[in-house]
Amino acid sequence: MSAPAAVRSARRRREAAPTTRFDTALGWTRAGAAVTALRWVLVALVVLVFAVPFLTVVLGAFDASPDATRFTLLPSDLTLQNFVVAGERGVYGFLAHSLVILGGGLLLQVAISVLTAYGLARFRFRGQGVVLVLFLLTMMLPEEVIAVPLSLVIGDLPVLGTNLRGTVFGVILPVAMWGFSILIMTEFMRDIPKEIEEAARLDGVGELRMLLLVILPLCRPALGVVTIFGFMMIWDQYLLPLIAADDPSDYTLTVALSLLRSDPQVGSGVLLAGALLALVPSLVVYLLMQRSLVTGITSGATKG
Repeated sequence: MSAPAAVRSARRRREAAPTTRFDTALGWTRAGAAVTALRWVLVALVVLVFAVPFLTVVLGAFDASPDATRFTLLPSDLTLQNFVVAGERGVYGFLAHSLVILGGGLLLQVAISVLTAYGLARFRFRGQGVVLVLFLLTMMLPEEVIAVPLSLVIGDLPVLGTNLRGTVFGVILPVAMWGFSILIMTEFMRDIPKEIEEAARLDGVGELRMLLLVILPLCRPALGVVTIFGFMMIWDQYLLPLIAADDPSDYTLTVALSLLRSDPQVGSGVLLAGALLALVPSLVVYLLMQRSLVTGITSGATKG
């Protein structure tokens, strides 16, 4: 085989080689060794930026004397004393309180989002567009704007005249309805073909069974997205627990970490231990539902 023919054959084999998922995601094409090296350098920089803060929290939580100016792959003085001191400061109680609020708030939020989205997506009524705009407007208001009226409502619940301060319901009820979750579920349910619903109605399926047995199984990707983002929205609440609390014992873990930071008797290792405890639920939820998150996002991107 002549040299030009060998070059053309090698080029065809290189072009016919399958493109990796990583190259496709970044829009990269195959090139020489210099460009490949540059890619790995960029990837290493990105991993470094995201991994170093996480490793700092993990290693500092198990280090007796963590130093933020020094980075090591192993703790210099391995210990569990930071978690013991964190428990003495009530961190585990704050964590349990946060999990109760998270479970109740997320359950209500998903249930309300599904029911509201089903009514908006599968039925037609006057003012439907106005309702969707109102849900969208609630997402545009920052928490600082509604802090004062929300505080008044929690202190004296309209109609019932109940004071919710100092209770978990003071935090759960305000997060039970979120415009983002409702809009995501509504748009996803609208894309479900009407023929499926009509065939089910011919078999005598009622509204409740229609929602639970026909519509919801088709909305699993959207449910995954709503659950993950709803979890993040509730778990990261800071201003709302402050408003609804009557006593520091009513705080959630995110608020309690700020108290630990302002305590001069608590070292940075205890604070990092509390931060690691606050990070663990987020990691668990993401690892369990990452497939649903990716499927939901890609499904929404390819519809239409």
